[in-house]
Amino acid sequence: MDVINLIKLIIKFINDLDKRNPNGSSNDPITIDPENEKNIKKLAVIIPTIFVIFSLISSFYTIEPGEVGVIQRFGKLSSYSDPGLHLKIPFVDKLTKVNVEKVRRIEIGFRSDRTRVSIIQESLMITKDENIVDAQAIIQWKVKDPGNYLFRVEKVEKTIKNTAEVALRSAMGVTLIDDALTTGRDEIQLKTREFLQELLDSYTSGVAITDVKLQIVDPPDEVKDAFNEVVRAKEDKEKLINNAKGYFEDVIPKARGNAEKMIREAEAYRQQRISTAEGDVARFNQIYSEYKKDKDTTKARIYLEKMESILQKPKKVIGTDSASGSINLLPLNEVFKN
Repeated sequence: MDVINLIKLIIKFINDLDKRNPNGSSNDPITIDPENEKNIKKLAVIIPTIFVIFSLISSFYTIEPGEVGVIQRFGKLSSYSDPGLHLKIPFVDKLTKVNVEKVRRIEIGFRSDRTRVSIIQESLMITKDENIVDAQAIIQWKVKDPGNYLFRVEKVEKTIKNTAEVALRSAMGVTLIDDALTTGRDEIQLKTREFLQELLDSYTSGVAITDVKLQIVDPPDEVKDAFNEVVRAKEDKEKLINNAKGYFEDVIPKARGNAEKMIREAEAYRQQRISTAEGDVARFNQIYSEYKKDKDTTKARIYLEKMESILQKPKKVIGTDSASGSINLLPLNEVFKN
Protein backbone atom coordinates (compact mmCIF):
# COMPACT_ATOMS: atom_id res chain seq x y z
CA MET A 1 0.00 0.00 0.00
CA ASP A 2 1.41 3.41 -0.91
CA VAL A 3 1.70 6.39 1.39
CA ILE A 4 -1.44 8.10 0.09
CA ASN A 5 -3.60 5.10 1.02
CA LEU A 6 -2.03 5.02 4.46
CA ILE A 7 -2.88 8.68 5.00
CA LYS A 8 -6.45 8.03 3.87
CA LEU A 9 -6.63 5.17 6.38
CA ILE A 10 -5.56 7.42 9.25
CA ILE A 11 -8.16 10.00 8.29
CA LYS A 12 -10.85 7.29 8.17
CA PHE A 13 -9.77 6.01 11.57
CA ILE A 14 -10.05 9.48 13.11
CA ASN A 15 -13.50 9.94 11.58
CA ASP A 16 -14.61 6.59 13.08
CA LEU A 17 -13.49 7.82 16.49
CA ASP A 18 -15.64 10.91 16.12
CA LYS A 19 -18.68 8.84 15.13
CA ARG A 20 -18.36 6.44 18.06
CA ASN A 21 -17.96 9.16 20.68
CA PRO A 22 -19.38 12.42 19.36
CA ASN A 23 -19.96 14.01 22.82
CA GLY A 24 -17.02 12.38 24.53
CA SER A 25 -19.45 10.47 26.91
CA SER A 26 -19.15 6.93 25.55
CA ASN A 27 -16.57 4.57 27.04
CA ASP A 28 -17.03 1.77 24.49
CA PRO A 29 -13.71 0.27 23.44
CA ILE A 30 -12.38 1.16 20.02
CA THR A 31 -11.85 -1.77 17.77
CA ILE A 32 -9.43 -1.66 14.83
CA ASP A 33 -9.57 -3.97 11.91
CA PRO A 34 -6.46 -6.21 11.87
CA GLU A 35 -5.68 -5.22 8.30
CA ASN A 36 -5.96 -1.55 9.20
CA GLU A 37 -3.82 -2.05 12.27
CA LYS A 38 -1.12 -3.57 10.10
CA ASN A 39 -1.27 -0.65 7.71
CA ILE A 40 -1.05 1.86 10.58
CA LYS A 41 2.09 0.16 11.83
CA LYS A 42 3.57 0.42 8.35
CA LEU A 43 2.69 4.06 8.26
CA ALA A 44 4.33 4.59 11.66
CA VAL A 45 7.56 3.31 10.14
CA ILE A 46 7.33 4.97 6.75
CA ILE A 47 6.58 8.53 7.97
CA PRO A 48 9.66 8.81 10.27
CA THR A 49 11.78 7.28 7.53
CA ILE A 50 10.58 9.85 5.03
CA PHE A 51 11.17 12.57 7.61
CA VAL A 52 14.75 11.44 8.19
CA ILE A 53 15.49 11.19 4.46
CA PHE A 54 14.02 14.63 3.84
CA SER A 55 16.09 16.05 6.71
CA LEU A 56 19.30 14.58 5.31
CA ILE A 57 18.57 15.85 1.80
CA SER A 58 17.72 19.34 3.03
CA SER A 59 20.91 19.46 5.10
CA PHE A 60 23.08 19.75 2.00
CA TYR A 61 23.09 22.88 -0.14
CA THR A 62 25.22 24.43 -2.88
CA ILE A 63 26.32 28.06 -3.24
CA GLU A 64 26.96 29.12 -6.83
CA PRO A 65 29.88 31.37 -7.87
CA GLY A 66 29.08 35.00 -7.22
CA GLU A 67 26.71 34.09 -4.37
CA VAL A 68 27.01 34.15 -0.59
CA GLY A 69 24.89 31.94 1.65
CA VAL A 70 23.49 33.61 4.77
CA ILE A 71 22.70 31.15 7.57
CA GLN A 72 20.18 31.99 10.30
CA ARG A 73 20.09 29.70 13.32
CA PHE A 74 16.84 30.00 15.25
CA GLY A 75 16.22 33.21 13.33
CA LYS A 76 19.52 34.85 14.30
CA LEU A 77 22.33 35.55 11.82
CA SER A 78 24.86 32.77 12.35
CA SER A 79 27.37 32.55 9.50
CA TYR A 80 28.14 33.04 5.82
CA SER A 81 28.84 30.38 3.19
CA ASP A 82 31.20 30.75 0.26
CA PRO A 83 30.61 29.09 -3.15
CA GLY A 84 30.64 25.30 -2.91
CA LEU A 85 28.84 22.40 -1.18
CA HIS A 86 27.88 22.91 2.48
CA LEU A 87 25.92 21.27 5.31
CA LYS A 88 23.36 22.87 7.62
CA ILE A 89 21.25 21.69 10.54
CA PRO A 90 17.77 20.80 9.24
CA PHE A 91 14.77 22.64 10.68
CA VAL A 92 17.16 24.79 12.75
CA ASP A 93 19.23 26.63 10.14
CA LYS A 94 17.61 28.78 7.48
CA LEU A 95 19.53 29.50 4.27
CA THR A 96 19.20 32.66 2.14
CA LYS A 97 21.29 32.97 -1.01
CA VAL A 98 22.43 36.49 -2.00
CA ASN A 99 24.06 37.30 -5.33
CA VAL A 100 26.89 39.73 -4.52
CA GLU A 101 28.25 40.03 -8.09
CA LYS A 102 25.06 40.98 -9.89
CA VAL A 103 24.86 44.68 -10.77
CA ARG A 104 21.33 45.95 -10.29
CA ARG A 105 19.88 49.26 -11.51
CA ILE A 106 17.38 51.83 -10.36
CA GLU A 107 15.91 54.52 -12.62
CA ILE A 108 15.39 58.07 -11.38
CA GLY A 109 13.02 60.35 -13.29
CA PHE A 110 11.85 57.76 -15.82
CA ARG A 111 10.82 54.12 -16.30
CA SER A 112 11.82 51.89 -19.20
CA ASP A 113 9.93 48.65 -18.57
CA ARG A 114 8.40 48.58 -22.06
CA THR A 115 8.51 52.13 -23.34
CA ARG A 116 10.37 55.04 -21.81
CA VAL A 117 8.05 57.09 -19.60
CA SER A 118 9.16 60.27 -17.80
CA ILE A 119 8.27 60.70 -14.12
CA ILE A 120 8.06 64.48 -13.68
CA GLN A 121 7.68 64.24 -9.90
CA GLU A 122 11.15 62.70 -9.71
CA SER A 123 12.97 64.46 -12.54
CA LEU A 124 12.27 68.17 -11.95
CA MET A 125 15.04 69.70 -9.81
CA ILE A 126 16.29 73.16 -8.80
CA THR A 127 19.84 74.30 -9.56
CA LYS A 128 22.08 76.62 -7.54
CA ASP A 129 20.92 79.69 -9.47
CA GLU A 130 17.26 78.73 -8.86
CA ASN A 131 16.49 77.41 -12.32
CA ILE A 132 14.52 74.22 -12.97
CA VAL A 133 15.99 71.31 -14.91
CA ASP A 134 14.64 67.95 -15.96
CA ALA A 135 17.25 65.39 -14.80
CA GLN A 136 17.08 61.64 -15.28
CA ALA A 137 19.65 59.13 -14.08
CA ILE A 138 20.42 55.43 -13.70
CA ILE A 139 21.85 54.18 -10.40
CA GLN A 140 23.83 50.93 -10.56
CA TRP A 141 24.46 49.02 -7.34
CA LYS A 142 25.32 45.65 -5.88
CA VAL A 143 25.39 43.94 -2.49
CA LYS A 144 28.60 44.30 -0.50
CA ASP A 145 27.42 43.00 2.92
CA PRO A 146 24.73 40.28 2.64
CA GLY A 147 23.90 40.38 6.36
CA ASN A 148 23.19 44.10 6.46
CA TYR A 149 21.43 43.88 3.11
CA LEU A 150 18.96 41.28 4.42
CA PHE A 151 18.34 42.44 7.97
CA ARG A 152 19.30 46.10 8.47
CA VAL A 153 17.06 47.89 5.98
CA GLU A 154 13.51 47.07 5.00
CA LYS A 155 12.63 47.42 1.30
CA VAL A 156 16.20 48.02 0.18
CA GLU A 157 15.44 48.99 -3.43
CA LYS A 158 12.89 51.59 -2.37
CA THR A 159 15.38 52.97 0.16
CA ILE A 160 18.10 53.21 -2.51
CA LYS A 161 15.73 54.91 -4.93
CA ASN A 162 14.59 57.54 -2.40
CA THR A 163 18.13 58.14 -1.20
CA ALA A 164 19.44 58.41 -4.77
CA GLU A 165 16.82 61.01 -5.55
CA VAL A 166 17.92 63.00 -2.49
CA ALA A 167 21.60 62.74 -3.51
CA LEU A 168 20.90 63.80 -7.10
CA ARG A 169 18.83 66.79 -5.96
CA SER A 170 21.63 67.75 -3.58
CA ALA A 171 24.23 67.66 -6.38
CA MET A 172 21.97 69.71 -8.66
CA GLY A 173 21.39 72.22 -5.87
CA VAL A 174 25.08 73.20 -5.81
CA THR A 175 25.49 73.34 -9.60
CA LEU A 176 24.74 76.27 -11.89
CA ILE A 177 22.31 75.54 -14.69
CA ASP A 178 24.88 76.38 -17.38
CA ASP A 179 27.28 73.81 -15.93
CA ALA A 180 24.50 71.24 -15.52
CA LEU A 181 23.52 71.58 -19.19
CA THR A 182 27.06 71.61 -20.60
CA THR A 183 30.31 70.71 -18.86
CA GLY A 184 29.25 69.84 -15.32
CA ARG A 185 27.70 66.41 -15.88
CA ASP A 186 30.74 64.44 -14.72
CA GLU A 187 30.99 66.45 -11.52
CA ILE A 188 27.26 65.98 -10.83
CA GLN A 189 27.60 62.21 -11.28
CA LEU A 190 30.61 62.08 -8.96
CA LYS A 191 28.96 64.16 -6.22
CA THR A 192 25.76 62.13 -6.45
CA ARG A 193 27.61 58.83 -6.17
CA GLU A 194 29.73 59.94 -3.21
CA PHE A 195 26.81 61.44 -1.25
CA LEU A 196 24.55 58.48 -2.03
CA GLN A 197 27.17 56.00 -0.83
CA GLU A 198 27.70 58.06 2.33
CA LEU A 199 23.98 58.01 3.12
CA LEU A 200 23.59 54.28 2.46
CA ASP A 201 26.61 53.51 4.63
CA SER A 202 25.04 55.53 7.45
CA TYR A 203 21.98 53.25 7.14
CA THR A 204 24.27 50.14 7.24
CA SER A 205 22.40 48.99 4.15
CA GLY A 206 25.15 46.65 2.90
CA VAL A 207 24.90 48.18 -0.58
CA ALA A 208 27.71 49.51 -2.81
CA ILE A 209 26.97 52.08 -5.53
CA THR A 210 28.97 51.12 -8.61
CA ASP A 211 27.98 53.94 -10.95
CA VAL A 212 25.69 56.93 -11.47
CA LYS A 213 24.85 57.76 -15.09
CA LEU A 214 22.96 60.90 -16.04
CA GLN A 215 20.66 60.17 -18.96
CA ILE A 216 19.07 63.56 -19.56
CA VAL A 217 19.71 67.01 -18.13
CA ASP A 218 17.44 69.43 -19.99
CA PRO A 219 15.48 72.57 -19.19
CA PRO A 220 11.70 72.15 -18.93
CA ASP A 221 9.84 71.91 -22.23
CA GLU A 222 8.36 75.40 -21.81
CA VAL A 223 11.80 77.08 -22.03
CA LYS A 224 13.81 74.40 -23.81
CA ASP A 225 14.17 76.32 -27.09
CA ALA A 226 15.53 79.43 -25.36
CA PHE A 227 18.00 77.37 -23.36
CA ASN A 228 19.12 75.54 -26.48
CA GLU A 229 19.89 78.88 -28.10
CA VAL A 230 22.00 79.84 -25.10
CA VAL A 231 23.82 76.51 -25.23
CA ARG A 232 24.54 76.92 -28.93
CA ALA A 233 25.85 80.43 -28.32
CA LYS A 234 28.16 79.13 -25.60
CA GLU A 235 29.34 76.34 -27.87
CA ASP A 236 30.08 78.88 -30.63
CA LYS A 237 31.98 80.98 -28.11
CA GLU A 238 34.04 77.99 -27.02
CA LYS A 239 34.68 77.11 -30.67
CA LEU A 240 35.96 80.61 -31.45
CA ILE A 241 38.15 80.60 -28.35
CA ASN A 242 39.59 77.22 -29.30
CA ASN A 243 40.22 78.40 -32.87
CA ALA A 244 42.01 81.50 -31.54
CA LYS A 245 44.08 79.36 -29.21
CA GLY A 246 44.93 77.06 -32.09
CA TYR A 247 46.00 80.01 -34.24
CA PHE A 248 48.03 81.35 -31.32
CA GLU A 249 49.72 78.00 -30.83
CA ASP A 250 50.49 77.85 -34.56
CA VAL A 251 51.74 81.42 -35.17
CA ILE A 252 53.65 82.16 -31.99
CA PRO A 253 56.04 79.18 -32.23
CA LYS A 254 56.74 80.05 -35.87
CA ALA A 255 57.42 83.70 -34.97
CA ARG A 256 59.68 82.63 -32.12
CA GLY A 257 61.50 80.25 -34.46
CA ASN A 258 62.00 82.98 -37.07
CA ALA A 259 63.22 85.40 -34.40
CA GLU A 260 65.67 82.83 -33.10
CA LYS A 261 66.88 82.15 -36.64
CA MET A 262 67.42 85.87 -37.30
CA ILE A 263 69.30 86.24 -34.03
CA ARG A 264 71.56 83.32 -34.88
CA GLU A 265 72.19 84.67 -38.38
CA ALA A 266 73.01 88.08 -36.94
CA GLU A 267 75.37 86.50 -34.45
CA ALA A 268 77.04 84.53 -37.23
CA TYR A 269 77.36 87.69 -39.39
CA ARG A 270 78.79 89.61 -36.44
CA GLN A 271 81.31 86.90 -35.76
CA GLN A 272 82.22 86.78 -39.43
CA ARG A 273 82.75 90.55 -39.60
CA ILE A 274 84.83 90.48 -36.46
CA SER A 275 86.98 87.66 -37.80
CA THR A 276 87.41 89.43 -41.15
CA ALA A 277 88.32 92.70 -39.45
CA GLU A 278 90.80 90.97 -37.19
CA GLY A 279 92.33 89.27 -40.22
CA ASP A 280 92.59 92.56 -42.09
CA VAL A 281 94.22 94.21 -39.09
CA ALA A 282 96.69 91.37 -38.72
CA ARG A 283 97.53 91.53 -42.43
CA PHE A 284 97.88 95.32 -42.34
CA ASN A 285 100.15 95.14 -39.32
CA GLN A 286 102.31 92.54 -41.06
CA ILE A 287 102.60 94.67 -44.20
CA TYR A 288 103.29 97.78 -42.15
CA SER A 289 106.10 96.08 -40.29
CA GLU A 290 107.65 95.09 -43.64
CA TYR A 291 107.04 98.56 -44.97
CA LYS A 292 109.01 100.12 -42.13
CA LYS A 293 111.95 97.87 -42.89
CA ASP A 294 112.15 98.76 -46.63
CA LYS A 295 109.65 101.33 -47.83
CA ASP A 296 110.54 101.38 -51.52
CA THR A 297 110.56 97.64 -51.96
CA THR A 298 107.34 97.24 -50.04
CA LYS A 299 105.63 99.94 -52.13
CA ALA A 300 106.72 98.25 -55.34
CA ARG A 301 105.57 94.84 -54.13
CA ILE A 302 102.18 96.18 -53.07
CA TYR A 303 101.81 97.97 -56.39
CA LEU A 304 102.67 94.89 -58.38
CA GLU A 305 100.32 92.64 -56.35
CA LYS A 306 97.47 95.06 -56.82
CA MET A 307 98.06 95.43 -60.55
CA GLU A 308 98.31 91.67 -60.86
CA SER A 309 94.89 91.22 -59.24
CA ILE A 310 93.45 93.96 -61.46
CA LEU A 311 94.94 92.75 -64.73
CA GLN A 312 94.31 89.00 -64.28
CA LYS A 313 91.45 89.07 -66.77
CA PRO A 314 92.02 92.12 -68.94
CA LYS A 315 89.43 93.23 -71.40
CA LYS A 316 91.24 96.27 -72.61
CA VAL A 317 94.94 97.05 -73.11
CA ILE A 318 96.05 100.66 -73.27
CA GLY A 319 99.45 101.52 -74.63
CA THR A 320 101.38 104.64 -75.80
CA ASP A 321 103.29 105.30 -78.96
CA SER A 322 106.66 106.70 -77.95
CA ALA A 323 107.14 108.34 -81.30
CA SER A 324 103.92 110.27 -81.62
CA GLY A 325 102.88 110.30 -77.97
CA SER A 326 99.34 109.15 -78.87
CA ILE A 327 97.39 106.64 -76.79
CA ASN A 328 96.32 103.47 -78.57
CA LEU A 329 93.41 101.22 -77.47
CA LEU A 330 93.91 97.60 -78.42
CA PRO A 331 90.64 95.54 -78.54
CA LEU A 332 92.14 92.37 -77.10
CA ASN A 333 88.97 91.12 -75.40
CA GLU A 334 88.01 89.17 -78.49
CA VAL A 335 91.48 87.64 -78.50
CA PHE A 336 91.33 86.57 -74.84
CA LYS A 337 87.89 85.02 -75.36
CA ASN A 338 89.37 82.56 -77.80
